[in-house]
Amino acid sequence: MKIVLATGNKSKLAEFKKMCTNDLIAFSDILGDLEIVEDGDTFAKNAMIKAKTIYDKLPDDDDYIVISDDSGLSVPMLNNEPNIYSARYAGENASDKENLEKLIFNLKENDIKSTEAYYTAAIAVVSRDVEYVVHGWMYGNVIDTVMGSNGFGYDSIFIPNGFDKTLGQLKDEIKSKISHRKQALLLAKPIIEMLLRRATY
Repeated sequence: MKIVLATGNKSKLAEFKKMCTNDLIAFSDILGDLEIVEDGDTFAKNAMIKAKTIYDKLPDDDDYIVISDDSGLSVPMLNNEPNIYSARYAGENASDKENLEKLIFNLKENDIKSTEAYYTAAIAVVSRDVEYVVHGWMYGNVIDTVMGSNGFGYDSIFIPNGFDKTLGQLKDEIKSKISHRKQALLLAKPIIEMLLRRATY
């Protein structure tokens, strides 16, 4: 049974591979480039849309587990923006830099130097007979100044609770232990392992 990750984001693929002990295959290695319309109104719905779309397009000559995530940052003081629009906050096909700059601009427009924020990750698991979604969160604060160049997305302005540095300044091994994606993956792994065991029966 093969485990397929339903993302074309190389940064996410690398992060998943660091956190997951099983071998992962990017869907593009099997299906090539594929545009998926994520029109759900929650992280969970978008994660499931991606996982089911990929699963339905995979060839019938093998069993697959497809895992996907939809994740993003929410800032309560900005009406929970950017939320599910985190990857396209500055518009369709916006770069990480453009999304980051828009959030910093909106913080400054509202005279917010630092405020509470949180990351959400929804991980969907789809196989022949299972469709499941789990969630993980990471809480902290966003600031209106870029600090650090590690990571991607909004990492350089997010300071997780219990730390005095942004995710852009923290080492990868620390980030991998506290991230919202890690918390969700810890819940998804027993499901994936159960499906792998079932496949050997």
